[in-house]
Amino acid sequence: MRLLQILITMSLLACVDIYLALAAEPAPTQSNDPPGLRLLEEIQTVITDLAESAKPSVVNLIPLASPGRGRDSSQDRSPYVSGSGSGVIIDPDGYIVTNNHVIGDAMEMEVRFSDKSKLIAQVVGKDLDTDLAVLKVTAAHPFPSAKFGDSSAVRVGQWVLAVGSPFGLDRTVTLGVVSGIGRENINLSRYENFIQTDASINPGNSGGPLFNLRGEVIGINTAIINFAQGIGFAIPSNMAKQVIQQLLTQGRVTRGWLGVGIQPLTIELARKFGVNEGEGVLVNEVFEKDPASAAGIKPGDIVTRIDGTVIDSPNRLTRVVAGLVPGSTIQVEIVRDQRRLALEVSLAERPDHGVIASLPQARTEMKIGFEVQDLTPGLADKFKLQESQGVLISRVDPGSLAQSEGLHEGDLIKEVNRIDVGSVADFNKAISKIRRGETLLLRVLRETRAFFVVLKPTD
Repeated sequence: MRLLQILITMSLLACVDIYLALAAEPAPTQSNDPPGLRLLEEIQTVITDLAESAKPSVVNLIPLASPGRGRDSSQDRSPYVSGSGSGVIIDPDGYIVTNNHVIGDAMEMEVRFSDKSKLIAQVVGKDLDTDLAVLKVTAAHPFPSAKFGDSSAVRVGQWVLAVGSPFGLDRTVTLGVVSGIGRENINLSRYENFIQTDASINPGNSGGPLFNLRGEVIGINTAIINFAQGIGFAIPSNMAKQVIQQLLTQGRVTRGWLGVGIQPLTIELARKFGVNEGEGVLVNEVFEKDPASAAGIKPGDIVTRIDGTVIDSPNRLTRVVAGLVPGSTIQVEIVRDQRRLALEVSLAERPDHGVIASLPQARTEMKIGFEVQDLTPGLADKFKLQESQGVLISRVDPGSLAQSEGLHEGDLIKEVNRIDVGSVADFNKAISKIRRGETLLLRVLRETRAFFVVLKPTD
């Protein structure tokens, strides 16, 4: 606090010096400039020098004809529709990084450089899950290039420079600060860990670099929030480097796979499992013959750490596992029945699809209401259930708490308060043990996905 007061005081004194200097007659010579003005000019020089050194590595990208669309298409282009965008040269040999959505289906891109020259780039590789792509141009001379910095060192409040070609305005430079880090659940890509910035990012900036004051690329600008000024997002450089390395060496990205269905740990679920809210991610399904199953992970386990990394959301678990090498052995820390365990898991390669189960977290104080019946082969076929027995929800009362928690007709109840139920008799027996005011923890299977839900029975 003392340091902050000193800095504020110095800033105020500097402003006073500038005011007095401007008000004085005659105007002071350059040698007599007040310290505050000299400091501001030094900062300005750093920024202008950075802009001059950064701009040559930034390029404008225009996709050539792609399947189903001509080059001169006049269709509207949004930030997430392939069209004119930006990129940054990361190697003197001509490798360029941009967003996957800038390229779209095109196999070739026209690259426009700061010296007004143009070349045709070939697509080396693309990764839809992180919205990154790598291009290659060839020439007899080296290209001006930028270097990646360490995005793990990025701090909220630090100055950054965004460079790109918004609305076709080549190499536009905007200055701002990092407004947030670790942004997820933006629904822009599968693996999200965005840097948020208020440096102006507009359509056409996509794929361009976000620089720190040392001229290092700490992010790849990827998106804006429509109708929200000063909210833009960049893919962290560390994530980009990992993806780019794989695209350059093998043309595709391989990711680790644990083989579990997961959901957030809400307040109600945390209470039922005896942990704190947000202290991990709840496993609601373990896929047979996948790594988690082989290691002994079970439904109802709460994953708290992976190789020492704290896991506090499904997005983080998915991102951390995906960033690990298939075949590697990792340590997964879990809470099971309020006991902490550490299991070793040998990761597989992630298949083309992933599973993350979750339910709406909204709460309404309504009566619970649903009916159950024993599962029959006909009902199993109707609701696409690969089960031979169980307790099927045959009806959910409109407006009930069960409905607000996302329960549907055709859901199969597998557990009641961590006890397996295979028939309506089992279900009724488990329900009869619940005392007034207690909550009900259900493990439910919907087609091939499982999830936990907490209900509170009422009289």
